[in-house]
Amino acid sequence: MAKLLLGPVLRHVDATSATVWVETDSACEVEVLGCRERTFQVGELHFALVVVTGLEPGSSLPYAVKLDEIPVWPEPDSEFPPSRIRTKPVESMLFGSCRAAKAVPGVLEADRVGPDALDAYALRMKDRPESQWPDALMLLGDQVYADQPTPRIQEWLDERRAGQEPRNEVVSFREYAELYHESWSDPEIRWLMSTVQTTMIFDDHDVRDDWNTSRVWREEMARKPWWRNRIRAGLASYWVYQHLGNLSPEELERNTLYRAVVKAGEDVQGLLEDFAEHADQEVDGRKPTRWSYRRDFGRIRLLVIDTRSGRILDGHRLMCSAEEFDWIEENTAGDIDHLLIGSSLPWLMPHAVSHLQSLNERAAGLPGWRGRWGEKLRQAADLEHWPAFRVSFHRLARLIHRLGTAPVAPATICVLSGDVHHSYAARADYDPPTKSHVLQLVCSPVHNDPPKVYRPLFRLSWAGPLASALRRLADRRGISPDPVQWRKVCGPYFGNSIATLRFAGRSARFRLETAREGEGLVEVAELDL
Repeated sequence: MAKLLLGPVLRHVDATSATVWVETDSACEVEVLGCRERTFQVGELHFALVVVTGLEPGSSLPYAVKLDEIPVWPEPDSEFPPSRIRTKPVESMLFGSCRAAKAVPGVLEADRVGPDALDAYALRMKDRPESQWPDALMLLGDQVYADQPTPRIQEWLDERRAGQEPRNEVVSFREYAELYHESWSDPEIRWLMSTVQTTMIFDDHDVRDDWNTSRVWREEMARKPWWRNRIRAGLASYWVYQHLGNLSPEELERNTLYRAVVKAGEDVQGLLEDFAEHADQEVDGRKPTRWSYRRDFGRIRLLVIDTRSGRILDGHRLMCSAEEFDWIEENTAGDIDHLLIGSSLPWLMPHAVSHLQSLNERAAGLPGWRGRWGEKLRQAADLEHWPAFRVSFHRLARLIHRLGTAPVAPATICVLSGDVHHSYAARADYDPPTKSHVLQLVCSPVHNDPPKVYRPLFRLSWAGPLASALRRLADRRGISPDPVQWRKVCGPYFGNSIATLRFAGRSARFRLETAREGEGLVEVAELDL
């Protein structure tokens, strides 16, 4: 008899359909609300994405999962309410990034990186009426940490590989899968993701720290004997666990890889890893693989950008290829009330950090020892955000200005980000001004609070005198003026946090809550956008 190993995870939901993702221990037929799908096999693992159709707009349906007609979800005697599919309009969305697995799954006390904000949210949510539940969840990267295993994963790797390199990192698809098992099997997270439709995008730790920072970094990694297997497994597992559920039922029908996988009738690990290897070559000028995607929630548009896999690292460094940016521009156009741009990496950063990144991009491109030191600093200090790709930084600024000054402009344009391990909101000021309110909203981490020694450095990065000094140096180095001015309107905030956006017509509010030991979630900021 087949067993449910992971999930269900509620992924794409619209007015009349939904997709539900599961992992099982053997081949079987998965059923949700009368809709069925056979599992596909990747190595020793089995997965299915069930497309549920025929739903009523504005409805809320409890659902169960059956494997070969045997009910396996919800679990008996669960303390959580039944999982539901809700097709109501999206009026609230959670977002955040950087969620490390708990050292002991199911234990709620704070661990080495503090209490888990998403855990705390789920525990509060289960006791509240459904009318107060969020409608969507956006996870903005570092859903797993492939190069920072918990003690349990490290022990499992040692037993599995008996000292093979790299000792402290995963390599194979099965090892990546274990990271997802550890993170997503948490009872609170499992219930939350079964009930709140969830979208995702990777950042570096989903594959490896500093992933695609530079051409030098790629060359260094390519010399490691295990790297080819690592990148094949990393992107293949991302496709299965995260990317697949970002697609609508119509996009799944058009996706040739997905159609080949579900029709194969045999192990597709080789097929997926060949695809992953091809996708990794985008930075080498191959035709891009699109990890970016668009979701429309009524008059709210979410456009999520791949800021990792599609970088161009030679010549004029680009955060994403020209072809990819053309797609981004095409998909931001439209008559909408709110535009949300999901970017795992912030666009508008602390001013000192922004100027430093642009200076470092220039320095790392110099010949000789100066370029080598610039590259060392880039990798050591993670100087790889939008300002470190100056051409792309300008193009995104121009796009947002054009959208914000259009005859039919959104009320708000918000860039949602994570990665930087502190949270803040910054408001963009253009000349000429936009009709849209333009903001950078950052929520990081959800569960990976760094040592408190870093907090003074984060605060210093917002200091005006330091920013002014670095801007003057940038002017002397011939770095272009910033295409937009911005000012911090709240933050920086520290600790494991989760952010909420609430929409009412053309109005929007941002709320940030931080998890504190013994207190649960504590509101630290609320802002009219």
